[in-house]
Amino acid sequence: MGKRLIVLLGPTGVGKTELSIEIARHFHTSIISCDSRQIYREMRIGTAVPSREQLSAVPHFFIHTLSVKDYYNSWQFEQQALDKIRELHHTAEVVLLVGGSMMYIDALCKGIDDIPTIDPELREQLMNRMEVEGVEAIRDLLKKLDPVFYAQVDLNNAKRVLHAVEVCMMAGKPYSSLRTNQPKKREFDILKIGLNREKTELYDRIDKRVDIMLEEGLEGEARSLYPLRHLNPLNTVGYKEFFEYFDNKIDYEEAVRLIKRNSRRYAKKQLSWFRRDTAIHWFHPDDKENIFRWIEGKGEN
Repeated sequence: MGKRLIVLLGPTGVGKTELSIEIARHFHTSIISCDSRQIYREMRIGTAVPSREQLSAVPHFFIHTLSVKDYYNSWQFEQQALDKIRELHHTAEVVLLVGGSMMYIDALCKGIDDIPTIDPELREQLMNRMEVEGVEAIRDLLKKLDPVFYAQVDLNNAKRVLHAVEVCMMAGKPYSSLRTNQPKKREFDILKIGLNREKTELYDRIDKRVDIMLEEGLEGEARSLYPLRHLNPLNTVGYKEFFEYFDNKIDYEEAVRLIKRNSRRYAKKQLSWFRRDTAIHWFHPDDKENIFRWIEGKGEN
C-alpha cells in the first residue's frame, strides 16, 4: 500500500474533529493537528481544541506545544511536521493530518522554498520595532527591500510582512527572488479529503459553536490574554472582538455578533482557498461510509 498521509481539511465548524477520531482509530494511527492557533497553549476555548476525551482517544501532535509569545511560521511547521510524519511512518502506514489552516496545509503538502535561517537577534529587533512603531514601519521597510512582494502580500497579515522583511535582510536580496513556487516531492502519497456542508447548515453550526464557547468562558480567556493583545497569534477571531469590547469600543452584544460574523467570513475564505486545489475530494461529514470506501480504494491503487 505504501506510506500515506490523509489530509482531512475543511472550514471552521464543519465537523473535522469528530470524524478525525474515527479515521485515526480505524487506521490505528495518530493525528497531526494543522491548526495555526490550537498550537498555542493559552488559546483553548476560542480555538475549539479537541476535548480531553478526544485527545486521550488518539495521540495528537502540535496542540498546545507553544506559547503565544513564541514566534512560529508555516516553514517551521513544514519542517517539524515532516519529521513527525517520518517518525510515525515507522510504525504506521497511514498518518492523519487534520485542520483548516490553509498556509500550513500547503506548506506541508507542497513545500516552501528554501530560505535562510533567521537570526534570532534580528527577529527580536524587528518584532520590537513593530511593537514600538507599529506594523506600518515594517510595511515601509518591506516596500523598500522588496517592492514586488510588497505589491502581492496581504499587508494586514503582520506575520507574513515581518517574515518577508526578515528574509530580505538575512539573504541580502528580495524575498520575491527566492520564491520558486515549485511543489516539492514528498516520500509518501497524499490523499486530501475536504469536508463541507450546505451554507445555512454550516453557518448555523458556527453560530452555535460560538454560543458554546461563550458558555465555556471565552470572555474570561480573552480577558486573561488582554495584556498580550499586541501579539500576532491573538489577532484571531474570538479574541480581537473581545479586546475591542474591553477597550469600550463596542458593547458585549456587538462583540458576540462580530465573532459570529467574522467566523462565518473566515469559513468562506477557507472554502475559497481550498476550492483552488483540484486534488481535494469533497464529502459531507456525515457521509462516512463513502469517505472510508474512497480512502480504502485509493490505498489499493
